[in-house]
Amino acid sequence: MQSLPCKAIFLVATTLLVLLQIPFISATGINYGLNGDHLPAPPAVVDLYDRCNIPSIRLFEPRPEVLQALRGKPLQVILGTRNEDIQSLATTLDAANSWVFANIVPYRSDVNFTYITVGNEAIPGAMSQYIAQAIANMYTALADAAITYIKVSTVVPGSSLSISYPPSAGAFTNEAATALSSIASILLNHGASLMLNVYPYFAYAADTDSISLDYALLRPGAPSSSDQNLVYDNIFDAMVDAFYAALEKINQPGLTVVVSESGWPSAGNEPITSPENAQTYNRNLLNHVQEGRGTPRRPGQPLDVYFFAMFNEDLKQAGIEQHWGFFYPNMQPVYSFWQCS
Repeated sequence: MQSLPCKAIFLVATTLLVLLQIPFISATGINYGLNGDHLPAPPAVVDLYDRCNIPSIRLFEPRPEVLQALRGKPLQVILGTRNEDIQSLATTLDAANSWVFANIVPYRSDVNFTYITVGNEAIPGAMSQYIAQAIANMYTALADAAITYIKVSTVVPGSSLSISYPPSAGAFTNEAATALSSIASILLNHGASLMLNVYPYFAYAADTDSISLDYALLRPGAPSSSDQNLVYDNIFDAMVDAFYAALEKINQPGLTVVVSESGWPSAGNEPITSPENAQTYNRNLLNHVQEGRGTPRRPGQPLDVYFFAMFNEDLKQAGIEQHWGFFYPNMQPVYSFWQCS
């Protein structure tokens, strides 16, 4: 008997969920970066995801050796474009067609792509003016290849907000608002979500006098704050809701979001960084999203979260940037977290 390809299994399962009216739960995954020496070969990495029951993976750019390793695996895959490719993807449809033909079409039958992200933290920035058209071109290229199940989005950082506190005052910078107004309409038309990078670590490290560590680490019983009759017991929810408020201010209240990066470094800025704090933050965030209670501004709305990152990467800037991983390059855990076979 011939086995179904991964994407077919995923689509059948999704259809059953809808027909049976079983509620969707939040998905979780981990970003897989490659800025390190002596990282495991991609097949070993994919096997580690599988052994640790990590259901989703985010890739920052196409790497044939990684895509090859994903063949026949059930992992849900977010695949990014390089920021330096955004302008060409926007300028000519041929560039988008070539990208899809090179990086999606050869793997379409046995790699479970869910999203393509056009750019990572390119808003605000010189490439922001091109992203909406690049997304539109990518959708056209996918349609030309008869691929309708992959969504396209972009990833925005906290710096796209000019105001983030209190959450209800959340607002985009003028540059980000201009870019995202066009992008949001395309995403809504295709049922796609906006991707956000949300890092309570940076908010806490910048203002330890005003923010409690318990509030930043999502510890139960942390001092709460209120904003327009909404109660916040952790800074993660407050940061996500600042984005929701900013989307409302550009008349896009219906756009959903996915947290494409969040995490806590295990070293590099002691005592704020430690394996214990990284473990606590990530564990509490995982529990929080798996509860499915959403945020105060969007109660009950599931929120997909991709943790950063799979490995410590020693080719990054010295300090905290080298210490976000769940695993060392030898695949030993930095701290106990995933239950791996």
